[in-house]
Amino acid sequence: MPDGRWGHRRLTVRGAMSARPVPTAPAFPARLEGQLQQPSRALWLIKWLLLIPHFVLLAFLWLAFVLLSIVAFFALLFGAHYPKGIFAFNLGVLRWTWRVGFYAFAANGTDRYPPFTLADVADYPARLEIDYPHDQRHGLPLIGWWLAGLPQYVVAGIFAGAGGGVVIWQAGAHVSGSTASVGLVDLLVFFAVLALLFRGVYPRSLFDLVLGLNRWVLRVGAYAALMTREYPPFRLDTGELDTTTLSTPPVSADEVEGQPERWGVGRVVAVVLGSLLAVVAAALLVAGGIAVVFDQTQRDASGYLMTGARAYDTSTYALVSESYRAGSVGEAVVPRSLLGKVRVETQSTAAVFVGIGPARAVDAYLAGVRRDVARKPDAGPRDFSLRAGGPPPTAPVAQHFWVEQATGSGRQVLTWRPESGSWKIVLMSPLGKPGVSAELSVGARLPHLLAIGMGLLAAGFVFAVIGGGVIYAAARRRT
Repeated sequence: MPDGRWGHRRLTVRGAMSARPVPTAPAFPARLEGQLQQPSRALWLIKWLLLIPHFVLLAFLWLAFVLLSIVAFFALLFGAHYPKGIFAFNLGVLRWTWRVGFYAFAANGTDRYPPFTLADVADYPARLEIDYPHDQRHGLPLIGWWLAGLPQYVVAGIFAGAGGGVVIWQAGAHVSGSTASVGLVDLLVFFAVLALLFRGVYPRSLFDLVLGLNRWVLRVGAYAALMTREYPPFRLDTGELDTTTLSTPPVSADEVEGQPERWGVGRVVAVVLGSLLAVVAAALLVAGGIAVVFDQTQRDASGYLMTGARAYDTSTYALVSESYRAGSVGEAVVPRSLLGKVRVETQSTAAVFVGIGPARAVDAYLAGVRRDVARKPDAGPRDFSLRAGGPPPTAPVAQHFWVEQATGSGRQVLTWRPESGSWKIVLMSPLGKPGVSAELSVGARLPHLLAIGMGLLAAGFVFAVIGGGVIYAAARRRT
């Protein structure tokens, strides 16, 4: 592998590579290299297990990567520079990810376990570097420039696949990763490890091709993450070394303004924690906004928030809901004071009966009756299971255990204030005959929804301020 500055490349490398002239190609500021160190025949079978600690840490690091990339986007949109502290962190995440991928399923080029660090490890067989972009697009041209990469995102998605995700930024993966669940890199590495298993040798030509594809994905990922302004070339540069050269020595993120950028454990933890707080803030703000919008725009004339009408039809004697316990729906706790009054509305051409009764009394009345029973609390027309049986012993209107009931054709409205206990809603023919057809909608007053929404918005704002402050304190450049 080359050492020292990436712009001054030696013509000889250690290990299997012999001295040879390095061809040049048009420069690109993102470079990826990997030195094949003959891996063992079968270790690849358990590498996924050995890498579990890396997968856990990278999940949090990539969360921070995406959020910080969004911050960098707005910094570029209204300015002209990619924040250097964020650039150094994101570059470290890409380096870490490439080392893990090279060890495992993106190349399987070494059995040397990848280190837990964001820094460049000069003696590790997989290395990655991206030159800091001193001049960047900004303002509205930034958006069009990023969208111009859509063809490249599709190509890189085919190479990396939905599960490959070697170094491509998540935004690009969302655009292109759905094109294939298994990428070309995955297939080639699979063929390579099979050859390794049965022949004991990693095919050199296959390895060079895999490195070229990973190099293509890196370039697209760096472009998608706004870490470089140069458009990725439609060019496959195979081999261990990145053969692109620059007319002037490159400037890495660690060398900007002559000051090293160090990311210790404390700063990394702070960025991840701040990112988690930012995610929580976003969830709270979205939930609060939805609550306020629903409270102010979706109530009917009586102040109820109703679901859309659903058409229910059965040839049996009854449609029976899941059990509703006062204070809970299924396993989700819903205080009665939060619901307020509950309303059930039916619309039918023929007369129907709708009633709410204690679950135990309803089950006793319908025992042995042919009926359709809901499999979940918010059951749709197809979320019912059939119970065999015959007709009910008496008509539902003759029962006295109903706490609320309504009978008739056209629009029928049933209003109920939840009480302690377990309850069921039943839809039947008033005379207990087979065949029930009606449109049904349910809703509640939710009297405290506006206050809850405002509280969520306030909490989201607080979490956003705290998370943003933590990210800023950790990501700002330190000398």
